[in-house]
Amino acid sequence: MGQVYNRRFIKGLIFLILFAAFFIVFANFLNIGYWGLMTLGEIPKLDDSRVLLSQGILALILTAFALTFYTANIIDAHKDAKKIQQGWSIPNLREGFKDAWDTGFPYLLVGPGLFLLIFVVIFPLLFMVFLAFTDYNLYNAPPKNLLSWVGFDNFAALLTVPIWRTTFVNVFSWTIVWTLVATTLQIALALFLAILVNDPRVKFKRLIRTVIILPWAVPGFVTILIFAALFNDKFGAINRDILIPLIGTGLPWMTDPFWAKIALIGIQVWLGFPFVFALFTGILQSISADWYEAADMDGASRWQKFRNITFPHVMFATAPLLIMQYAGNFNNFNIIYLFNEGGPAVRGQNAGGTDILISWVYGLTFETQNYNMAASISIIIGLMVAGFAFYQFRRTRSFKEEEEV
Repeated sequence: MGQVYNRRFIKGLIFLILFAAFFIVFANFLNIGYWGLMTLGEIPKLDDSRVLLSQGILALILTAFALTFYTANIIDAHKDAKKIQQGWSIPNLREGFKDAWDTGFPYLLVGPGLFLLIFVVIFPLLFMVFLAFTDYNLYNAPPKNLLSWVGFDNFAALLTVPIWRTTFVNVFSWTIVWTLVATTLQIALALFLAILVNDPRVKFKRLIRTVIILPWAVPGFVTILIFAALFNDKFGAINRDILIPLIGTGLPWMTDPFWAKIALIGIQVWLGFPFVFALFTGILQSISADWYEAADMDGASRWQKFRNITFPHVMFATAPLLIMQYAGNFNNFNIIYLFNEGGPAVRGQNAGGTDILISWVYGLTFETQNYNMAASISIIIGLMVAGFAFYQFRRTRSFKEEEEV
């Protein structure tokens, strides 16, 4: 009606046809989708709650598309009405198509990627979020049983049910320790080595850098499996060839949670520092030597030059990537699972002694089929990682200066 009011009859007719086609084609699908989303089915073995939930989510996405398109139509009509009041002449059909093509071409190019993003990323995420508010588990699985909405009961169980509370607290605490210690150590080691190799007195820099970066060139899963064999309690080379000859006994790397965590942190430092080393090396080479010469003339010590020149420059240039190192290790599933599958087992909890949140979610999903609890924990993980990354990005100088550009 807004387009008709502006005397753009063809444009209004096109919008009318599009909206009519949308409701004619999707009316039944939307009806079933919203019914399934609210009820999750009524007849066991006939209604599959998972299918109904999927259709309901698709109905929400289609509705969001329609509302977005409708809002864009209203805004467009409002802008045209203002232009007409200011003396703007209504373009003819050819000019209208040309203007639409010029303004809509970027959206035409972005459209396929956006469409793929919605149905490959957003749809599974929404499905996971909705599962967190149902009672979907091994003993209540469709199509034999119907799912029910349980509100925030799954989140409450993480804090009230003893086994869930104990497991969540232990796993969450180890995840934080693992993220902070392993990532900080790999960054500190990389910075230390980069500064040493960058020293003008060091010769054969290219050879040294190549050797240091070699662990990065080897596929991560291969390195982890090799280390799992080296740390094996019975036949591992670390116990058999190093510790037993030196101290007379080996350490329970695989059977004791404490020593397994120490091994995992060491492996992650080995895997992670070459990338950060390469990153820091490039930044150090970009620092002007004049700054250090001026600092020498002022009588600055090595520590003062590091604290006031090297460290701030390196952190300014690499802060966003270092933040992603922390976020990546927070969800570093590969090393936890490939080393010893999150073990060893711990009495009184349904997660292994070295499980982090993401590996615990994997176990709940594929081993015990606690889909509702796994989805609830996944939401917590997502909120934590997103919140941490956003907060740190907002605090970095590089992000603040980009906003000022």
